[in-house]
Amino acid sequence: MARGNGGIIGKTNQTSFGKCTVTSKTSTGNLTLQPGTRVVEALVVAGGGGGGVGNPSGGGGGGGAGGFRQVSCISASGTVPVTVGAGGTGGSPPSTNKGGSGTDSIFSTITSAGGGGGGSGCNPGCTVRPGIAGGSGGGSGYGAGDYPLGTPAAGNTPPVSPPQGNNGGFSGLTRAASGGGGAGAVGESKASDGYSTGTVTGGAGGAGSSSCLSGSPTSYSGGGGAGQYSGSGGAGGTGGGGKGAPGVATGTANTGGGGGGGATPSTSGAAGGSGIVIVKELNKASGVWSMKSQFSSQQQGTWPRLFAAPVSFDYLVVAGGGGGGGSCGSGGGGAGGYRTSFPGGTKITLDEGTYSITVGAGGASNNSGNPSIFSTITSTGGGKGGANSSSPSGNGSTGGSGGGATGGCRSNPIWAKCGGAGNTPPVSPSQGNPGGDSKTSTTLPAGGGGGGASAPGANTSGNSAGNGGAGSSNLISGSPVTYAGGGGGGNDSRNSGATVGSGGPGGGGAGAPIASSPAPNGGSGTVNTGGGGGGSSWNGGGGPSGAGGSGVIIIRAPGPAGPTISVSPGTNTKTTLPAPAGGCTVATFTVSGDLTIAP
Repeated sequence: MARGNGGIIGKTNQTSFGKCTVTSKTSTGNLTLQPGTRVVEALVVAGGGGGGVGNPSGGGGGGGAGGFRQVSCISASGTVPVTVGAGGTGGSPPSTNKGGSGTDSIFSTITSAGGGGGGSGCNPGCTVRPGIAGGSGGGSGYGAGDYPLGTPAAGNTPPVSPPQGNNGGFSGLTRAASGGGGAGAVGESKASDGYSTGTVTGGAGGAGSSSCLSGSPTSYSGGGGAGQYSGSGGAGGTGGGGKGAPGVATGTANTGGGGGGGATPSTSGAAGGSGIVIVKELNKASGVWSMKSQFSSQQQGTWPRLFAAPVSFDYLVVAGGGGGGGSCGSGGGGAGGYRTSFPGGTKITLDEGTYSITVGAGGASNNSGNPSIFSTITSTGGGKGGANSSSPSGNGSTGGSGGGATGGCRSNPIWAKCGGAGNTPPVSPSQGNPGGDSKTSTTLPAGGGGGGASAPGANTSGNSAGNGGAGSSNLISGSPVTYAGGGGGGNDSRNSGATVGSGGPGGGGAGAPIASSPAPNGGSGTVNTGGGGGGSSWNGGGGPSGAGGSGVIIIRAPGPAGPTISVSPGTNTKTTLPAPAGGCTVATFTVSGDLTIAP
């Protein structure tokens, strides 16, 4: 007797014939998938938090970004309800009002949490200064001389893996409010705002994260900048974060950006940006299929072309390096996280399709670097170097590799501070090392070196700043190249015989030279190495610390009978290695883009 499935014995499953259709939902409603769709990939961004209101002397904290989650292989068919979260309201007078938190965005089983509202500016001892936890946490408000209350407002709340966001910044001394967290970086903390020198600046919002699911690289979920009573408001994080007052701005609609903080009782905080849900309907086939189903789909051009078996690829994923700390004697920036399978590690297995690639930017002066992402591999941006304005004061920030601690200036020393932890969050093998500590003596303050991929940053010693930790060499491209070196620490020329720290091999920038007056800028990390930036120095004045170097992603496909791969945009490259590499194809991403794999 003939069988209805063409003679194949086994369970008859349905293919997913999504034709790679992409739909962006900017408001709540239903999404009707194509009749053949069974599997999708989705980006779910929640609404950003609103900025807090200020008080007569200081500003409100920036709103935290909405949670950012991109998930592949979600089972979905028919009509699926979609919730697009609204941005939170800005805090309004009186000065006891925090910004409102954003609301969640939901698709199928995936929920991204709304960003936390920014804290309000208020008098000493009040309880409304800290921001609110959320997808990313809100920044804390001005505190009229209060030191930090507790801990920063937590991001990734409730916790998911990979994390959907980062902590908000938190504040310490007079008139200084902090930025809201972003999907790619924490909000900038403000422990001392430089008010006595007339350099008041609100904390910047944390950077967002990029996605190519819509068809082109787009950043989402940037944190809101903090407001300031006098001086400049903090910049909004890339990905739709709003600027802090003066000139307060709302988070950009449909990015999940946090709203900027207000500056005075008459300047309310700004609202957060609404979220977005983007869905890509996938082609996918597995299991046993009826001949009739295959024949019909092939006639229509909808039968997926898949590998006979998944293919294993080697990878190198290096994140953006952290910037050196600001002010004299600051710590060097930590190197961007370094994760690789080559040689001899566990490769990543991929099917035919298009994969988004995110190459992390290096952190600007006194800012941490941004993560690099390929499929399930995320390398964390390097931690920024410690500075007089860091919070907790003087310590380096955590990251792929940690930033070095500051020793402060000779006229204002800060001793016994700690380098930031590396390999944060922890992965195995480790993606980096800690930054160096500052000197415990009561003389000769100088900055510690930023951590590198293969060695910690050096501690300060005597009158010498710490050198950046060494990076790691890799042959995945066909030639030996060293990546992810830490930035060198800065110093103060008033220290007798002072020397600055050298950058670690692998693109680390050196501490700012002190032979000339005023001291120039710290050395920047080398582009596409993930090197940390050098710390700033003092010689009758000084420039900013060096920026971190951008990251890089390199993917190596087997050859010569391996799959066909292509890269976009055109600034990224594809090469074929000669013998003895056996015709392997190497794709190098120096900017964010897409990797397409075909049989």
